[in-house]
Amino acid sequence: MKRREFIKKAGAGAIAAGAVIAGAPAVHAQKTIEITMVTTWPRDFPGLGTGAQRFAKRVSDMTDGRMKVNYFAAGERVKAFDSFDEVASGNAQIYHAAEYYWKGKHPGFPYFCSVPFGLTYNEFNAWIRFGGGQELWDELAAGFGIKGLMCGNTGSQMGGWFRKEINSVDDLKGLKMRIPGLGGDVMAKLGASPVSLPGGQIYENLISGSIDATEWVGPWNDGFMKFYEAAKYYYFPGMHEPGSMLSIGMNKKWWDGLSKSDQLIIEAASSMENDVMMSEFNAKNGESLAKLVKEQGVQLREFNDDIYDAFGEASQEVFEETRKHSALAAKIHDSFAKARKEVGSWMKISDQAYLNKRNRVLGL
Repeated sequence: MKRREFIKKAGAGAIAAGAVIAGAPAVHAQKTIEITMVTTWPRDFPGLGTGAQRFAKRVSDMTDGRMKVNYFAAGERVKAFDSFDEVASGNAQIYHAAEYYWKGKHPGFPYFCSVPFGLTYNEFNAWIRFGGGQELWDELAAGFGIKGLMCGNTGSQMGGWFRKEINSVDDLKGLKMRIPGLGGDVMAKLGASPVSLPGGQIYENLISGSIDATEWVGPWNDGFMKFYEAAKYYYFPGMHEPGSMLSIGMNKKWWDGLSKSDQLIIEAASSMENDVMMSEFNAKNGESLAKLVKEQGVQLREFNDDIYDAFGEASQEVFEETRKHSALAAKIHDSFAKARKEVGSWMKISDQAYLNKRNRVLGL
């Protein structure tokens, strides 16, 4: 009996010891990871800002607070357009922004947000995930110490707010318009003067007359910004941002130092926000547009074909200049153009064809 008791006690002790050993990595994994996140958006700004805040909260919630994200909106830690350098330097770990803000660092960056006559939301996801887009993005961003991931999309944007009607290309000449990225380069080709301003500064410049027009996002966001108080003509569709992808950019050295499981958590949270943000914009833009027209007296206008043809010609010039910048810029453009042709040809007889037929039958 004593021998049996000894064996029983010894076995229990071994199990307990094994549990302690097995539990050791779990204790280590509970170490809190402090993350500083900066953005280019005002705090609580609908869609863009709230989407970035959702991502930050989601990472914290998915890890029960083990990854603690300290969120800073534009101007709270650094200015909006300083967020890239803040992360590249290692002073912060993550930014949330539109990659075309970094065009001055390399003309390849706008392709990972939106470019004129570019990709829609569905086409973008296909290129980034299965068409080599992520790999090219990684190659480009690594040169600046950054790792980027998709983290939101606004969908097809409006063409912008104008103080006067735009009936011909001549109406664009001399126009001071807030429009960043390669879209701004297209407008410059047509005689406009593009201006790049962070979101929080657009309204005051439009009201004061410092700019004559502005693009921003769509009815939901634009109504919140009250652009209608300064400009009543609201044009569509926006050639410059047909599916604007928002991103998180992370300090690459920091990212590389994370465990694979922690990387997957961030990837999952980012991918989820990419879907959630697009869903939110689609849900709210229609109602917001109706309100702008009915309650604020906004006059909805469509760019005519002559103007759009001019946009197309100018965009080809911009693309050729971009390709000549470097071998990497050319490689990015060519990959993007291939996806636009191949994925776009499928969309033409799938989503686009169906929507055209459905809307005709239902009178939508």
